[in-house]
Amino acid sequence: MAKKKDTDPNYKVLAENRRARYDYAIDDDIECGIILTGSEVKSLRETSSNIAESYAAVEEGELWLVNSYIAPYNRAMFPHEERRRRKLLVSRKELSRLWSETQRKGMTLVPLVLYFNHKGLAKMKIGIAKGKKNHDKRATDAQRDWNRQKQRLLRHDA
Repeated sequence: MAKKKDTDPNYKVLAENRRARYDYAIDDDIECGIILTGSEVKSLRETSSNIAESYAAVEEGELWLVNSYIAPYNRAMFPHEERRRRKLLVSRKELSRLWSETQRKGMTLVPLVLYFNHKGLAKMKIGIAKGKKNHDKRATDAQRDWNRQKQRLLRHDA
């Protein structure tokens, strides 16, 4: 029987890009590992991080996370750079698929969630996305509002 993420003490969401689902239409997502230094892991365990302004890119046959922020760890003997490029780990098959997807017009790789999984390893969920236009965003807002109103009506009638 699989463990639930809510009751697992090791599972912890570190940073979430809430704006990504509003600004982009997410076609597919993929979980990948991330290479971190010791002070970065310690910092993630106790302080905050931010992936809202970051993006992922396939460069020279490798997947990189660019412009993500991990707060400095005060007690580190060898401190880390806060906004360095971090390598993401995926299989070669997934990497070639991501590269071919990003070569299509308008497709990009957007970080969605940075978290520790049930084993305590740092993972990142990346979405293959296409940017939304303003009219698409308005349609999404209208659909969300209608769903809320529909739920209110169902609760009121029952």
